[in-house]
Amino acid sequence: MEPRLEAIFQPDSYGYRPGRSAHQALESCLRNCREYSWVIDLDIKGYFDNIDHELLMQAVRRHFDEKWVLMYVERWLKAPIIQKEGNKEARGQGTPQGGVISPLLSNLFLHYGLDKWLSVNHSHIKYERYADDMVVHCRSRVEAEKLLVKLKARLVVLKLRVNEAKTKIVYCKQGTRKEKYPEVSFTFLSHHFRPCKSRNKVGKYFLGFGPQIGTQAAKKIVSELRGMRIHKKTRTTLTELAAELNPKLRGWINYFGKYGGRKFKYVLHLLNTRLFKWVRCRYKLKGRTGKIIEKLNLFYKRNPNLFAHWQFGLRPLRAC
Repeated sequence: MEPRLEAIFQPDSYGYRPGRSAHQALESCLRNCREYSWVIDLDIKGYFDNIDHELLMQAVRRHFDEKWVLMYVERWLKAPIIQKEGNKEARGQGTPQGGVISPLLSNLFLHYGLDKWLSVNHSHIKYERYADDMVVHCRSRVEAEKLLVKLKARLVVLKLRVNEAKTKIVYCKQGTRKEKYPEVSFTFLSHHFRPCKSRNKVGKYFLGFGPQIGTQAAKKIVSELRGMRIHKKTRTTLTELAAELNPKLRGWINYFGKYGGRKFKYVLHLLNTRLFKWVRCRYKLKGRTGKIIEKLNLFYKRNPNLFAHWQFGLRPLRAC
């Protein structure tokens, strides 16, 4: 099914598609935020749980007439949910989360539901969509307010609705934009877009607008690092500790390293304080701060590529 549907999907849809990534969506969003002053941060309430089966099957039948394909898609959609107690719960709407077909079907539904609708009725509008996470760019506050009303009405036609608590209009405030508006930031793909201090090529500072790691994502990483209780693993060698941590570190760095900003580097820097405590506990150096830092930096000099965050440029502590 995927090759046939890929041929009709819009270029501004990035989620769960071959050759497309979250970083491409973030790059497009950043570029459009610099060009357009206003954003609609659109959140669909319970999207995967509320997709209408009949509307979805209409879209599937538009591209597939093979009976066996239609049969299997309907079986996937209507497969009952088995509760922990073993009871079966019938499914009348939504796609099975975690199901192999769900990302493709959800993209097909929103292709006709929103992407195609926008291209036909509002062809000048730029947007990025990653599954049900969507950012729409507008040139003015009035345009954003009017379009949001139309988007809400469109979702009602699709038997969906926006999450009022999370959907909002945002002003992408930066140095050259002087309007006042209470909302000047939004989160997209776990990255927080906001006004930020930037520096141009000649070293002059100005107010820019861009992404950094989102607060919830940062808290999750910090919580996970604390939960590992690294300083308690005194029977583990540093090499073994690196082998345990590096898969997670590489994942975080690969995703947040490009746009994470100083906040992401600060989060990873906390790992160095954990390693500081590990050295203190393993070598019984309580109260000997200078000796601990010296030993940790010696490990770094011997193998600067041991930890993924060291390779990323966050060398051990110089002072505590």
